[in-house]
Amino acid sequence: MLDLIFDLETQDPDDVLTLCLVAGHPAVRLRAVTVTPGSPTQVGLVRHVLRRLERDDVAVGASDPGTGKSHVSGFHDRWLGTPPEAQPDAPPADVIAETLQCHPGATLLTGGPLHNLRRFLETYPGVSLSRWVAQGGFAGDNVVPPEHRLTKFEGRTVCPTFNFNGEPRAALLALSSTGIALRELVSKNVTHGVAYDGEFHERLRPHRDRTAGLALIFAGMKHYLRKRPGGKLLHDPTAACVAIDRAIATWAEVEMVREEGGWGALPAAGSGTFVTTALDHERLFEVFVGEGTDSLERTVNGATLASLGEVHRPDPSGDVAGTGFSDIAELRH
Repeated sequence: MLDLIFDLETQDPDDVLTLCLVAGHPAVRLRAVTVTPGSPTQVGLVRHVLRRLERDDVAVGASDPGTGKSHVSGFHDRWLGTPPEAQPDAPPADVIAETLQCHPGATLLTGGPLHNLRRFLETYPGVSLSRWVAQGGFAGDNVVPPEHRLTKFEGRTVCPTFNFNGEPRAALLALSSTGIALRELVSKNVTHGVAYDGEFHERLRPHRDRTAGLALIFAGMKHYLRKRPGGKLLHDPTAACVAIDRAIATWAEVEMVREEGGWGALPAAGSGTFVTTALDHERLFEVFVGEGTDSLERTVNGATLASLGEVHRPDPSGDVAGTGFSDIAELRH
């Protein structure tokens, strides 16, 4: 089972679709959700979805940006109604740190700009993260074999990527942090090849009642396809499936570079940063619907992800599991 912390935003349907996917997935134990930028409207939406999926136990972290905006797209209202505003359990950095204290091998999946990851790294330099899976980054022709290149990216080695450009300073910090043992970037050069269209919808139909999350996804995308029959690219759900089973992807170990507002990858053995160069689309769908995920062993370079978590886990002064977020105050920088 994958212990997971999911950091999301709510201006694109992708993230809430992913929340539905991971909250009830048979191979995932969703431990916490953090929200960016963190408005009360966003928190209300996240709590509403978790409640519908009978996951009120999941901690929610956010910090109200004070913009006076909802930061929630109109699609969510049409799909899920308009839930009341709500408050988080604690600031996002605290929720991430507390969750890692209780579940040291947990994976952090990020689906938006990296504000909350930066806050965690700056606030809790003594708490290590064994694995970060990001939807973001780009691998170009210098890394991706010709047979796996998408036509739209032919000839490119650098490309803008929304989540990293949402806060470049945070991306650069996370990509260089010694507090993160393993970085896996599910990059746009592969996610732009995965779409939820009419064909995907019909393929999902016989599986939709396997979990409450899949049923909610199916209902939401039924609304979406009525207005946009061409479908929607599945960026964050693809990243979530790769977090569950990294064998879905082909990887290159790289150093990420930023040039003129874009991001690219250079081969770099030993960097601990991996970027996707290709996907097994059939396996991706199987993981999406929860098939063949009961006994996954997650490894990288021969080491289990659990062992990576053990090597890099923090050394707290006592057992803080279940004792509340205030118990991690001593770990703050």
